[in-house]
Amino acid sequence: MLDVGIVGFGAIGQVVARELAASAACRVSSILVHPTARPEVPEGTVLATSVDELLASEPSLVAECAGQGVVRQYGGQILAAGVDLMIISTGALADEATYERLQAAARAGGSRMLLPAGATAGMDGLSALRAGGLTRVRYTSTKPPGAWKGTEAEQLVELGALTEPTVFYEGPAREAAQTFPKNANLAATIALAGIGLDKTEIALVANPAASGSTGRIEAEGLLGGLTVETWGEPSETNPKTSAVTAFSIVAAVESRQATVVLPA
Repeated sequence: MLDVGIVGFGAIGQVVARELAASAACRVSSILVHPTARPEVPEGTVLATSVDELLASEPSLVAECAGQGVVRQYGGQILAAGVDLMIISTGALADEATYERLQAAARAGGSRMLLPAGATAGMDGLSALRAGGLTRVRYTSTKPPGAWKGTEAEQLVELGALTEPTVFYEGPAREAAQTFPKNANLAATIALAGIGLDKTEIALVANPAASGSTGRIEAEGLLGGLTVETWGEPSETNPKTSAVTAFSIVAAVESRQATVVLPA
């Protein structure tokens, strides 16, 4: 059985904890929360208020479910302790200094950063095309205007007045992930699986007719191409993220104990 620690107990963390607690392959050993929080957690799970307490429960893997800031703040300590870190807020890796620091910590601890697919598909295809000579990747993320509220999008377009799909950002994945830290982590995931953060093209779209989010990957390489489109309902408690995001973490964690492992 795999002992799993979780960082964060919000919209994503609560689902991950619930599903893993019901899994026969995993045990939620501890959950790191804010020192003032007192949420109900699965029976037998340590409610940790520091990374030291989280690591004291001796998890084999820690799943980050709390945002880019947490990756930057705690990622190095977890990796240096020899514990694998599953990162869903991959936009944190768009900062070169952070990426290099976490890689150094992983090498020192003999651990790994694990990046689940999140609310998308096609990572295996992108990796194969990259190995054979990937030349272009474009990712288009479309969400309802409300999902972009509280972000830089409000400075670029009048979200409440839109009557048709509107592209409010086009540029490299590195900039997208850093400018929209709660909405564009997938930009970083796709870039890292493909041709990199500076070469991957990103388009962010607000569509007043959309009820959920849609993501479209278009890739071209020397050996072929790839077009993948996914759609999903928003999280009930956080419209900025897709409901399927939490389950991508669950699937990735459970695959660590599987006897048959399919492409991610």
